[in-house]
Amino acid sequence: MKNIVQASYFISAILFIMGLKMLSSPTTARKGNLLAGLGMIMAIAFTFLIPGMKHHLLMIVVIIIGTAIGWVSAKKVPLTDMPQMVALFNGMGGGAAAVISYLELSRGEIVSGLRLLAILGGLIGSISFSGSIGAFMKLQRLIGDRPITYSLQKPFHAFLLLLSLSLGYFVFIDYTLSLPVIMNILIFFFVVPLLLGFLITLPIGGADMPVVIALFNAATGLAVGFDGFAIGNQAMMVSGVIVGASGSLLTYLMAKAMNRSIANVFFGAFGKLSEHEVVKEMKAREVEDASIMLGFARKVIVVPGYGLAVAQAQHKLMEFMDVLEDKDVEVKFAIHPVAGRMPGHMNVLLAEANIPYDKLYDLEEINPEFSTADVALVVGANDVVNPAAETDPSSPLYGMPILKAYQSKNVLVIKRGRGKGFAGIENDLFFMDQTYMVFGDAQDVLGKLVQAIKKI
Repeated sequence: MKNIVQASYFISAILFIMGLKMLSSPTTARKGNLLAGLGMIMAIAFTFLIPGMKHHLLMIVVIIIGTAIGWVSAKKVPLTDMPQMVALFNGMGGGAAAVISYLELSRGEIVSGLRLLAILGGLIGSISFSGSIGAFMKLQRLIGDRPITYSLQKPFHAFLLLLSLSLGYFVFIDYTLSLPVIMNILIFFFVVPLLLGFLITLPIGGADMPVVIALFNAATGLAVGFDGFAIGNQAMMVSGVIVGASGSLLTYLMAKAMNRSIANVFFGAFGKLSEHEVVKEMKAREVEDASIMLGFARKVIVVPGYGLAVAQAQHKLMEFMDVLEDKDVEVKFAIHPVAGRMPGHMNVLLAEANIPYDKLYDLEEINPEFSTADVALVVGANDVVNPAAETDPSSPLYGMPILKAYQSKNVLVIKRGRGKGFAGIENDLFFMDQTYMVFGDAQDVLGKLVQAIKKI
């Protein structure tokens, strides 16, 4: 029977890998999700056949509860709240890994080599769990999405990390103490990383959440992988390694897109703000004037940002695209890798509105086309189109790859107000001669633009 279970785990691992590969293309992503889900169902089902496995009824009950919560959440949560959901689900994975580590270590029967893996799984899983909860609270604005700092923050974080490692080392080398002492040490070993994970998320702003979510995703994968080796579960080994590797690569790519290191995201925030000031005034345009500019254009490039998600204006953007294409206007969408609050946020948002994926272009593809565009329409984006990233060495954005909307013949910016972006600096683009502001809620403005363009 044990061989059958191991064979099922091997097949599950193959399904995980195939599913991940299919996720690389929008046309096969749905099938990839289904394959990976099938692999997970198989792994769970055959776990019941492990010799000596007990409490089957309890396992079935918690599986039903977890499945129900996940299903209802996936059905009811709007795509605009998907970053919060991703953070929560990611945290649950880290928390599960931490619980497995605690149970294995508390038994006191695990050999030294595997004990080390269980300790690593518990440490990383605990940090990922509480850190993901902190990310969720920031994204949900329960504690605000701006950086939260306090005095001696970095030294205190370093102390907590050192204390966690020290407790883990003590658990690893000394298993001869009485059980109550070991249990107390274990409790502290898990409590301290939980505190650390939450606290290191506080100084991170909402705009850095794509990097943070990707990093905690990688951490959860590593924790699951370590636990898989510790308890000899092949499905956990493979799935953990896959998630850890893909999450690490995604974290690197997200940080690279912001021209920042992982350490800078977690410990540096945006540093000292630039003293650069713009002396020009923003030029406002009414919806009617903007509609004429768009309706008579030949090529329009749309740059969506987090403001689009906040306004839940993706469906209006789809209507906007349709009405322009009815007038033979070419419409393309420029996607910055870190726009929004999670990796691929804009891609998911626009896909939910049924905007064709072949109209979405990444930064390298679309930047050469801005100079040929009659209008660049910026909807809720700010820092990712700020020319200061290329022209002002004192700017906290300097060196970050941006979408070159400033090269377009005309730029229209839909913006709720005159506030600055996450970096806390003025956007030079908004003051350029060819740029015009259309102030208002993105959904409302796009709706008015659609009606006005239809009348042209």
